[in-house]
Amino acid sequence: MADLPKIYDPKAVEEKWYRFWSEKDYFHPVPGKNKKPFTIMMPPPNVTGILHMGHALQSTIQDALIRYHRMRGYDALWMPGTDHAGIATQNVVEKMLRERGTSRKAIGREAFVEEVWKWKKKHGNIISDQQKKLGSSCDWKRERFTMDEGLSQAVRKVFVTLYEQGLIYKGKYIVNWCPFHMTALSDEEVKHVESQGSLWYIKYFLDGSDESITVATTRPETMLGDTAVAVNPKDKRYKKFIGKKIKLPILDRKLPVIADDFVDRKFGTGAVKVTPAHDANDFLMGQRHKLPNVIVIDEAGKMTSEAGPLFAGLDRFECRKKLVAELDKQGFLEKTEDYTNKVGKCYRCSNTIEPLLSDQWFLKMAPLAEKASKAVKDGEIVFYPKKWEKDFQFWMDNIRDWCISRQLWWGHRLPVWYCGSCGEITVSTEDPTKCSHCDSTDIRQDEDVLDTWFSSWLWPFSTLDWPKKTKDLDYFYPTSVLVSGYEILFFWIARMIMAGLWFTGEKPFSVVYLTGMIKDEQGRIMSKSLGNGIDPVEMVDLYGADSVRYCMIALNTDGQDIKLSQQKFEMGRNFTNKIWNAFRFLKIKESEVKAKGVEVSGSFESRDLSDRWLVSRLNSTRNIVDKKFSDYKLNEALNALYTFVWHDYCDWYLEILKDRMDTDFESASQSLLNVGLPVFKKTMELLHPFMPFITEEIWQLISPDENESVMITSPGEFSKELVDAESEKEMGLVQDIIYSVRNIRGEMNIPPAEKANLLIKCSDKNQLEIINRNLDYLYRLGRINKIDTGPSLDKPPQSATAVVSGMEIYVPLADLIDINSEHDRLSKEVTRLQNQIITVNQKISNKDFLGKAPAHVIEREREKLKTFTNNMNTIQNNLNSLELS
Repeated sequence: MADLPKIYDPKAVEEKWYRFWSEKDYFHPVPGKNKKPFTIMMPPPNVTGILHMGHALQSTIQDALIRYHRMRGYDALWMPGTDHAGIATQNVVEKMLRERGTSRKAIGREAFVEEVWKWKKKHGNIISDQQKKLGSSCDWKRERFTMDEGLSQAVRKVFVTLYEQGLIYKGKYIVNWCPFHMTALSDEEVKHVESQGSLWYIKYFLDGSDESITVATTRPETMLGDTAVAVNPKDKRYKKFIGKKIKLPILDRKLPVIADDFVDRKFGTGAVKVTPAHDANDFLMGQRHKLPNVIVIDEAGKMTSEAGPLFAGLDRFECRKKLVAELDKQGFLEKTEDYTNKVGKCYRCSNTIEPLLSDQWFLKMAPLAEKASKAVKDGEIVFYPKKWEKDFQFWMDNIRDWCISRQLWWGHRLPVWYCGSCGEITVSTEDPTKCSHCDSTDIRQDEDVLDTWFSSWLWPFSTLDWPKKTKDLDYFYPTSVLVSGYEILFFWIARMIMAGLWFTGEKPFSVVYLTGMIKDEQGRIMSKSLGNGIDPVEMVDLYGADSVRYCMIALNTDGQDIKLSQQKFEMGRNFTNKIWNAFRFLKIKESEVKAKGVEVSGSFESRDLSDRWLVSRLNSTRNIVDKKFSDYKLNEALNALYTFVWHDYCDWYLEILKDRMDTDFESASQSLLNVGLPVFKKTMELLHPFMPFITEEIWQLISPDENESVMITSPGEFSKELVDAESEKEMGLVQDIIYSVRNIRGEMNIPPAEKANLLIKCSDKNQLEIINRNLDYLYRLGRINKIDTGPSLDKPPQSATAVVSGMEIYVPLADLIDINSEHDRLSKEVTRLQNQIITVNQKISNKDFLGKAPAHVIEREREKLKTFTNNMNTIQNNLNSLELS
């Protein structure tokens, strides 16, 4: 075994096997080969992005599902791809141009788009290459990009269809405007951040009177665009003002006082300014009352000429400062209060969003939402965890029209042409050469592009070449499961459901599996600004891909957010090392056996309890894994395998086998060849979806002349015939006795070399039979000198006690340890723990500490208290055992 490394080295394994899998074309399923499709569409990461921990989590889950089904005979397609990411990509290329001393506008649209394509060709494969390092078994031959020609045709087809159905329309409406990117955003692209600001109370005087109405606002700069003041018709304070004229401070514009039920009598003073061009609710109110729209903030966030000569040209926030000072100077500012509210921020650049009246293209969502809502209610599409169905339905019930146009150059340009002759619109899947209404050639295409999500909501079927009728589309659609983060439930997942049902008549997937978000140990979202991110590629380099994958799935519990630190990847590394060490032991022993001429016996039928128990435990574990995969509880499936490998196989079976080989080499050798190695190989097959690299390496080394790869080998199915309940029960009792003896030895500080005496007080005949059949296990694994059993044994003086399955276990201590020294040691330890308990109790009872300390620090102190108390109780019990009876 000189050629088998003592330590598992991922770097020597991972690239080799990934290249092997790729060359064998295992990732590329052929439609109809096995007549059982299983399809996952990868949520397309931004082409500008690099792999982050969220990607690593979701990719590991998707890969585990794909590998699991591939091994069970499915034509498993995992479709990869990237999103063109309109705003993000345009930003990157514009920055690059600025560094060259030029700009997007300087080179023009056509040249700019060429620059973006050049950038994509050079940098667009970074995240895909990183996925490969993680072991992602995607079908890279089918990889798609949302600006592919085929996907572009699908986008145009969808736009034209929806336009012809009367669902896409153009109109003026309040949109979320980003002054930095100079484009409209959908509601879902705005993040609302709690901000500390002010509430300004401003007096509006009635025309020709000293009477005034005071309004409160968080955005005083927008008052320059006011076209009314509104009060609630039921508010007795203001009834006399309704219908009268009031003067806008500073500009002296005369405004009507209107009554509207929308006004909240409890907010501010109960009277509100109405700015239809700069507030969504005010816009609707303006429509109800036929108010004019006065735009005072432009697309760059600067004040227009409508704002008056004092403020025109100022940045909106500079205007705010100057306007407040002027209001105060002229006696219009009544008071200012501190005020905390939610401020809309651009999800890309974090600049404050400006509600702006704009001419945009919209999609009516209600008809599409109705179909999607019904599909989920009827159980056609199931969510894991189920709690997200409620959130989904709430959004469907309250959906608003989608602003689908963006003022960018990178993206799918709207398939809309305007005629300079007749003024009509032509909407077409193909570029027209003339107006469809008057045949004029004086036509120009709309400058806007479609929202990035407009192409990605078609992802499950556009990637399979819809609207063409292809074998792939017919076979792999509808897809099986969608794995994604809950944060894009409304951005993307809900829209895919709507699009799939509307355009194909079928649900796009049967299952939506939502993961939590990756956060740091303090529960904060990982970000560049906080510097708390963890690079998954660096973790792969440090710990190996299997270790990273193990950690990702083990920590993912029912879609809960994951608090992650680099140290947690050591769990995975420890497990891979455990697996490798077990395998190395098996191969060393196999070499010894073969050197002595022992061969596999075809008629071997082990009578040893450990062999029968191990085979049964493997089969029981296989059953758990299958059930947990079907329930999308992958962490529980992995935990079952971890328990089997670490505890059942390594801690028990290998220890027993090692002992047997010292006492009965011939019998133990047959157990090794007929049970130990085959079970370990089968375990690698079960573990492969989670940890593909080490399992392939070991599987090949155990028997390289069988199938070509563990990836395409069936791990078999659960069999009731292989479940040996009696062996599992018998072994469980033996283990419990040995556990109790080992715990006593550890807690009472008994030297490892000292063999103890063991008394087992038991009146159950079946238990006594099991004990007597397995005395060898108890002697060797418990390091026992003498064993007495019976129903009427008395507890010896100065002995440690445990209770196992109704039996009393006694271990006399007098001949094993220095009773007085141990009594003193334990007494000091009790005192030390009592002092620690007092200290922690004082801390968590202190109001100042509870008021100032972060929640995770307080929780850590409470956990300390629990640990100290449990330890003290255990040690006190041990101390009592040393007292003379």
